[in-house]
Amino acid sequence: MDEIKRSVLRSPADVRGFADFEGPLYYAPTGFIDHADDPNTLPLAGSRRGFSALEIIRRREGGGAESMILPLLALEGWVQNSGRVDEINAVLDRLMAKRPDFAGLDMASCHVMGIVNVTPDSFSDGGDYNTTEQSVARAEAMVEQGASIIDVGGESTRPGADDVSEDEEINRVVPVIRELAAKGHVVSIDTRHASVMEAAIEAGAAIINDVTGLEGDERSMEVAAASGKPVMLMHMQGEPGTMQVNPQYDCAVLDVYDYLLDRIESCERAGISRDRICIDPGIGFGKTLSHNLELLSRLAIFHGLGCPILLGTSRKSFIGKIDPKADPKQRLGGSIASAVNGWRHGVQMIRVHDVPETVQAIAVASSTAIV
Repeated sequence: MDEIKRSVLRSPADVRGFADFEGPLYYAPTGFIDHADDPNTLPLAGSRRGFSALEIIRRREGGGAESMILPLLALEGWVQNSGRVDEINAVLDRLMAKRPDFAGLDMASCHVMGIVNVTPDSFSDGGDYNTTEQSVARAEAMVEQGASIIDVGGESTRPGADDVSEDEEINRVVPVIRELAAKGHVVSIDTRHASVMEAAIEAGAAIINDVTGLEGDERSMEVAAASGKPVMLMHMQGEPGTMQVNPQYDCAVLDVYDYLLDRIESCERAGISRDRICIDPGIGFGKTLSHNLELLSRLAIFHGLGCPILLGTSRKSFIGKIDPKADPKQRLGGSIASAVNGWRHGVQMIRVHDVPETVQAIAVASSTAIV
């Protein structure tokens, strides 16, 4: 297991030290509990999940960051001393506000997205469903098991994957999307290529899911804006072939946050409104085990961006680093644990291979109000 070095450290400074800080501050909800049953919490993104404290984070000179945790009951006094009244009010509004429906789905609930890779070489299930008939049957089974969205991809983005022409990618995904969309299923197209986005949308795809945050193809932003479809913007450091070669961050959580904020603002300038945007911190894409675990421990910070959050941890290599004996298809336990962690942080969509197990885990977590 990799050594875990935390880049966000709890500060020994008192509350006044943060109040006097002149640089940007970041706010991560914490102290999660079932909001409906506790008047001392605030709702997390309009859901039943609530938070009872804020972790306030600031960057440190020389790299990394430090933080303090402030219970909501003490927040008002700190806000008055900080001179950041308008800033904090705006942050709380974004953290609490219910997100608009996304592709017709209610964002007050946690939805499961089923993965259908129409590929011979994806890291976990490559070759399992690489015909149209197999992929459609797999997708329909996932919907029956509780998936709200089916994510169809025709190109593996694992390190070392073979290049696929855009025409080949289109030939793989379009028949699957067309058949699923005709049956009324909500389908997302997992691609970084504008031509594939166009073909998928014409075939009935309802969502564009791009691991490059609409940066991988110079036409992607234009195509996405013109489509009127919702988009999923993921963070990835580097490109798939080399992204895991010594990735570096000043502070992974804050660097990813800043990147996603920049991409949201770029989308808005291009005509894609924030209510059409979902963000994904990109677990496993250009990140070490330490980076991934820091992101998973502070997922709720991304609610401050005012968009729904998509989390993809299913069968990923960070689980294998924690449990080296587990090959991709033996990582169900870690996938479930990280999915429930995502639900706990108020994530609205979770991308998985194992739909019924994830649906059941979230249902049990919700019913028992795990804090």
